[in-house]
Amino acid sequence: MRITTLVLIVAAAAAVAAPLPGVAQSPTLPERPCRLESEQLAAASARCSTLEVPEDPAAPDGAKVEIFVARIAAQSATPRPDPLLLIAGGPGQGTVDMYLQLRGAFEPVRRERDLILVDQRGTGRSAGGFGCSVPDDLALDTAGPERLQSFIAACLGELEHDPRLYTTSVAVQDLERVRAALGIEQWNLYGVSYGTRVAQHYLRRFPERARAVVLDGVVPPELALGPDIARDAQAALDRIFARCAADAGCETRFANVSTEFHELLARLAAAPAPDPAGAQPGKSGGATLGPAELRALVRFMSYNAATVALLPVLLHEAYAGNAAPLARQAGTLLRGLPASLSFPMSNSVVCTEDVPFVRDGEREGVGETYLGTTIVDALRTICARWPVGKIDADFKTPVISDRPVLLLSGGDDPITPPAYAERVAATLSHAQSLVSDDQGHGLLPVGCVPRLLRAFLSAPESELDASCLKAEAPTPFFLSLLGPGP
Repeated sequence: MRITTLVLIVAAAAAVAAPLPGVAQSPTLPERPCRLESEQLAAASARCSTLEVPEDPAAPDGAKVEIFVARIAAQSATPRPDPLLLIAGGPGQGTVDMYLQLRGAFEPVRRERDLILVDQRGTGRSAGGFGCSVPDDLALDTAGPERLQSFIAACLGELEHDPRLYTTSVAVQDLERVRAALGIEQWNLYGVSYGTRVAQHYLRRFPERARAVVLDGVVPPELALGPDIARDAQAALDRIFARCAADAGCETRFANVSTEFHELLARLAAAPAPDPAGAQPGKSGGATLGPAELRALVRFMSYNAATVALLPVLLHEAYAGNAAPLARQAGTLLRGLPASLSFPMSNSVVCTEDVPFVRDGEREGVGETYLGTTIVDALRTICARWPVGKIDADFKTPVISDRPVLLLSGGDDPITPPAYAERVAATLSHAQSLVSDDQGHGLLPVGCVPRLLRAFLSAPESELDASCLKAEAPTPFFLSLLGPGP
């Protein structure tokens, strides 16, 4: 799928790198004091604004959408002129909510730089007219084709805007308009997960506006997400079980955890575990635990070293007949996912940028993983109905750049493994790639990484001393429901 016609790529990038027509290059966006709030998260003070942009960049006089922008002020009285733009993942997460979840990790950078938060069109506070009523238990891993089909039709009927215009190719033009309206000459970019795709495409389109770029949990532009989700999840779970086997305490307590997991899947297929809260299937208050819920739970718990530490004990307890702790974990984790992501925006991205590029034969072997073909089948069900959106001609090609780029990867990342960062770094002439062993998806909150982020942005052309990463051990495995051993 990788295209190597480099001359065409560079020429296309140069052709669109000029400022957008009619976009001012001095500050034009009034900012007002505001308070950023999200359920169950501490609020933050900021200066907020709303920028009206064309819904279709090719029709600047047509319909408009509003983009929410927030500035978190630097601690310094004389902040540096190049702030850090944050770009959330998903696709479908709002950047403001992402910042509120990870705000402590950005504090070292904020000592000398403002942080700019832009909720991508269709997400968070930029989702006006582009939302639909999502059931609190709707997930690709568990919904099933019939339920997805009925909900897709209902969702499309609720949208006030054209879903074909909510892709990455359009979103980066919004970001460039925000930059110009704020009067910023250059800024730095931090993207996590899907946000690394946005950051790379912005770098391709507007290279002179990007001082430095940080990619955390890297998605190669040419990758078609879908079949590899199951393969990468299986590889990460195998490494987690292998790490348990290499740990004296974990191996003693849970020597057969891999076998117990697969036997538990078969047992739940025959008889789902009862809801510990006494609710009925499909009702709020708890979670009936079947094989689909278990697969989804294991996948999402694999994202973070802290939840990985709970996996062996929860699986072992359920295998031994005490499924309540595992079911409660499923109820807590899985029910929060639909509310945290924009279902329509995610569909617009995936059905334009991923599913159409899955080649024949790429599903081979997926059925042998613990996730099986569930996610691939769900994506195909959605994208059979969802409109394909606008995508730039060079979008699925590697980004070629001489800008400083820092790539961050967790060694046990179940969705964007370190090999993806290696692929991206191959066409970046000033790239530094860091891997933290035994860590999961999104490295920024881990140990010394916030300090490394600040050091990189302070001198992006210099080589980082990342030796501190070697001391960042993962959360110890819980040997009982009470915690790790002594």
